[in-house]
Amino acid sequence: MIGATGRALLALLCAALVTLVAACSNSPVTRPDPQPPAPPPVAKATEVVVGVDDLGAGFNPHLIADRSPVTTALSTLVLPSVFRPDADGNLQLDRTIATSAEVVSTAPFTVTYELNVQASWASNSPIAAEDFVYLWQQMRSQPGTIDSEGYRHVTDVRSRAGGKAVDVVFDEAYPQWQHLFSGLLPAQILKDAPGSWTGALQGGLPTSGGPFRVVTVDRARGEVILARNDLYWATPATLDQIVLRRLGPQTLAEGLRVGDVDVALPTATPQLTQALAALAPSLHLQAAPQPTVTDLALRSDFGPLADVRVRHAVGALLDREKLRAAVAPDALAADAFGLAPSQPGYASTAPAAAPARPDPVAAAQLLVEAGYTRQGNGAWTLGGSPLRLVIAAGAERPADVEVAKAVAAQLQAAGIATQVVAPPAADLFTQRTVAATPPPTTAPPATSATPTTAAAPVTSGGPATTTTTPTTTPPPSASASASPAPSSAVRADLIVEPRAVGGPLGPQLASDYGCPDPTPALPDPPALPSGFCSAALQPVLESLASAATPNADQLATVERVLWAQLPVLPLFQPVSQLMSTGPGNTATGFGPGPLATGPLTGAQRWNAPVS
Repeated sequence: MIGATGRALLALLCAALVTLVAACSNSPVTRPDPQPPAPPPVAKATEVVVGVDDLGAGFNPHLIADRSPVTTALSTLVLPSVFRPDADGNLQLDRTIATSAEVVSTAPFTVTYELNVQASWASNSPIAAEDFVYLWQQMRSQPGTIDSEGYRHVTDVRSRAGGKAVDVVFDEAYPQWQHLFSGLLPAQILKDAPGSWTGALQGGLPTSGGPFRVVTVDRARGEVILARNDLYWATPATLDQIVLRRLGPQTLAEGLRVGDVDVALPTATPQLTQALAALAPSLHLQAAPQPTVTDLALRSDFGPLADVRVRHAVGALLDREKLRAAVAPDALAADAFGLAPSQPGYASTAPAAAPARPDPVAAAQLLVEAGYTRQGNGAWTLGGSPLRLVIAAGAERPADVEVAKAVAAQLQAAGIATQVVAPPAADLFTQRTVAATPPPTTAPPATSATPTTAAAPVTSGGPATTTTTPTTTPPPSASASASPAPSSAVRADLIVEPRAVGGPLGPQLASDYGCPDPTPALPDPPALPSGFCSAALQPVLESLASAATPNADQLATVERVLWAQLPVLPLFQPVSQLMSTGPGNTATGFGPGPLATGPLTGAQRWNAPVS
């Protein structure tokens, strides 16, 4: 039994508990801190992956050495041009660059360009008159350029309106002026850059004046990444980025099958056809001739080939159809010096006999007339010394190297000793003497495994040692010093070279085969890679270059004289095999595009494929 005192204590305790419970019920309930909200998912960059054969030697669209589908694509999407071809190939003023361009005087012939005041490089400098001056000066003075004839007729480039108006003065009427000043380059960056014209663009394009910019060139991985240029003043690109990825036939086929590659533009080869056989029904396939003809230049300014009879003997010994079948069987056979086989109006201008087709008997007769003697073992000699020819192709141009090897094999079988060399392409088309670097039997690795960003001029791009490469995968681009150290320097007798096609025919012929006279402004104009110069042909070439419409008789004369002189031997026009997956085709409308600008024309309007 609880006594009075116990009951009192119990009551007191109960009261305390009631008070405590009441106090607790009036206090906020303490809970653990809630988890911070999850960040919104990061949107995956919208992109299109484009399969390519190779990245090429460099990215200057005005250099023979850098001629490639990748360089054409970058020029089309990154560099500004005053005029661009429409879907039918007709030039149209690009008003994002120039609001007007017109002939304002005929004495002297003067063209005025009013530039878009908003047009600027991604480096924040305006696209202005100094960019016109830089391109003009380089095109008329540097060797190894493409379509330089029109720039040789420019006598002055004047700046007005703070550089946003440009007056270009010519030495005579030049009807093809609209084809000039495409692929403008950033003068403020390049004019003082080491290597400038030939070297500064080997690792990328340092800035952009178009809807995309080059952000990464990774030769180790074989990738060029283009990102949307957020500083572009006109309609922005739809995609965040375009990835150009170097892939061999088998890897490309697998990438298309699993959706890692959306579209591709490799050069057509039997290996590619075989690799794609199982995928063919599900792919959209199109043939797209490239704006290039592969030629074999015969150096006519020195050595054995300075004798036209020896040039013709070499031409008569070579079986061009077998060369094409061995290296590019899907290419188009070329039998003219001007138009390419895919161009409207093309027709063979080759003579009925050699060098249009091989003729060993005629070749032997020509060599005997030139003083050579055939020994009992079949070797041709002159004064006891063997007839020996050096055949060169750019180290970074694997298809050209294969052509050089095939040419060497045919000449050796005919009793002519040969040496095949593969110097850097930039040296081959600009220098008279090149390193006697043997062609790689294995592929050189890239400059480094670290991606090269293109935010500033890239002057490294240097070479490396060679490593084994599968025959199905084109080797990455090599740079000048990458090949094994040569034992000596040589002068090439035959050069495998790409010839640009697709521009106006008269200026193209004058650029490819002309030899301009020295002037006070240019006392030492650059020579052609072939060394060819015909004083008799030069007036005809100049007349064609300045004509609004080429004269048919003059064109026929040029073709006839070139077959007679044989400064180069046309071989073939490479063909790209365009392919796209179903989603890739729907999103991009991938197609050949105009010949001069290629399949990536209009890629700023592409959408990302939806699986």
